[in-house]
Amino acid sequence: MADPLPGPTRFQGGPASAAAKITINPEWEVHPLDVHKMKTSGTEIFILDVRQQKEWDIARIDGALLIPLDQLPQRFAELESRRDKPIVVHCHHGVRSLRAAAWLRQAGFTQVKSMAGGIDAWSLLVDQTVCRY
Repeated sequence: MADPLPGPTRFQGGPASAAAKITINPEWEVHPLDVHKMKTSGTEIFILDVRQQKEWDIARIDGALLIPLDQLPQRFAELESRRDKPIVVHCHHGVRSLRAAAWLRQAGFTQVKSMAGGIDAWSLLVDQTVCRY
């Protein structure tokens, strides 16, 4: 499957003040704080985690569904009911989730974005109880 990926997400690791400096491509990405606002405001949002099981076992976002990136193309049918609904994909830092977003868009999913900075940014900016690794 071809990958029409956007430019890379730039994420400043380290203290939370530096983590707030996430630069996003709004066509392809959403900021973790915006994902949190959507979740807490009741906005319809589905969070897809494309990391591996061992990563999921360390840290996860409540309510997310795990489908590892290497299994995603074979499991598109599991997401069919969300074809025209908002999907936010995340991984550890945002690289795999951009690839997943591209694959899903190519498969006809219309409202897919990657969470910039991944679960690492989520842990720094949104929920410090989520372990960093």
